[in-house]
Amino acid sequence: MIELSPKDLEQLDSKGISKEKVANQIQTFKEGIPFVQLSQAAVVGNGILRFSEKEQLDLLQYFEDNRKELELLKFVPASGAASRMFKAMFNFLDSYDPSKEKLSDYIERTGDTDAKKFTEHLSDFPFYELIMSRIGDKASNKDEEAYLFVKEMLSEEGLNYGFYPKGLLPFHKYEKSTATPFEEHLKEAALYAKTKGKANLHFTVSEQHDEMFVKEEAMVGPKVSKKTDTNFDVSYSNQKPSTDTIAVDMENQPFKNSDGSILFRPGGHGALIENLNDQDADIIFIKNIDNVVIDKNLETVSNSKKMLAGVLKKVQDKAFAYAKLLEGDVSIEKADEIKSFLEKDLNVRMPNNYDDLSVGEQKALIKDRINRPIRICGMVKNEGEPGGGPFWVKDSEGNISLQIIESAQIDMDNNDQAAILQNATHFNPVDLVCGVRNHKGGKFNLLDYVDPKQGFITGKTKEGKELKALELPGLWNGAMAFWNTIFVEVPLVTFNPVKMVNDLLKPTHQV
Repeated sequence: MIELSPKDLEQLDSKGISKEKVANQIQTFKEGIPFVQLSQAAVVGNGILRFSEKEQLDLLQYFEDNRKELELLKFVPASGAASRMFKAMFNFLDSYDPSKEKLSDYIERTGDTDAKKFTEHLSDFPFYELIMSRIGDKASNKDEEAYLFVKEMLSEEGLNYGFYPKGLLPFHKYEKSTATPFEEHLKEAALYAKTKGKANLHFTVSEQHDEMFVKEEAMVGPKVSKKTDTNFDVSYSNQKPSTDTIAVDMENQPFKNSDGSILFRPGGHGALIENLNDQDADIIFIKNIDNVVIDKNLETVSNSKKMLAGVLKKVQDKAFAYAKLLEGDVSIEKADEIKSFLEKDLNVRMPNNYDDLSVGEQKALIKDRINRPIRICGMVKNEGEPGGGPFWVKDSEGNISLQIIESAQIDMDNNDQAAILQNATHFNPVDLVCGVRNHKGGKFNLLDYVDPKQGFITGKTKEGKELKALELPGLWNGAMAFWNTIFVEVPLVTFNPVKMVNDLLKPTHQV
């Protein structure tokens, strides 16, 4: 057991972190987190559903037919700052001096393809006119103009976009205005997350950006509301201090800051399972803040979401009926029917010793498996983009389940595991539709379905000292490991993240 001073305990108390939680995290550092054991890639026909056009329309209609009775919510992780998005341009600002060399010479010397692409397409960015109006006639030539453009975009005295949350940057340029991802998410929600004229949205944001989001909502909310005939109920939350994880030194002892306090670090997006657990609705749509589309693609994206919601509603209706039956006494035949439904429709794999269990144990197992939150995950064909992938995974007890796995969780030195990764045909664009209520209308405690063994340990440094950091199981990875899971192929147009600023030049972001 670790020894904590009264000052340490006070610090834990102020963050809402228990001594036991810290002890468990330190034990995780000591034991390490094993790689996951891939059984096989999930593909169409074995883990991924592909629906015909008619089937998609039927599912969409099923959702529409039931929509009026449903409480809907759109949940958007939006705490990401834009600093990473502008990383290449910060480097350019540090490395290039227009008074000393031509831009073309700089690009040839450094091979800076990001700067080349950015500077060649300045007028295609949605913030071009705003920045040019601020630069005025300060530049004496085109090279200096490019430099001043980037400087105005990123410097604290300028627009300071590197500090901005991604969700509040201009992403799309329309005829008379620009639109932020926040605004685009409102437009989407009006199409698939609205019931009785109202759409509910919840954004998880960084504390320092709280006021900025509220201001943006006040500015664009009424405009989108009028255009879409929708009332928006928007709420916000921050990542909880209690989800921060302890950092340790190389001997697995708490890493101390120069003032003697313990170093805690944000637990990553997996911490948001707590924020999600605080929400309650019949259907929750989850989508990242930077994955938005221009107006002409809105209908396609919306129809895809409705189709996924139809899949959820249809399978949930069956699951709820069976869960209700299991409240009483069911025949062996009915239990077998429910087991078949779990395996065929919800991809549940029973333990190898299932047939050796008593009838009572089998029924208890079926009851446990059917009473779980359900997630329908859109999957797009893999075209080389980074992202988690759909796999059948075997746990330490030999149980097999469908999971979204990141490449960092896979032992790439194991040829068999690497080969399974190579066979993956799809990846996860963070396109989830979730059912978090049980058959009685009560909400599941989502924290009961997290696999703590799916986190990440990474090496970092602070003030020149090495440390180990712990990232919690990802929100759609280990944080949902024990949910019932269905993967569905969705169109590629539903996946348009902006990881780097030059992604805004892709056709899907150009009006």
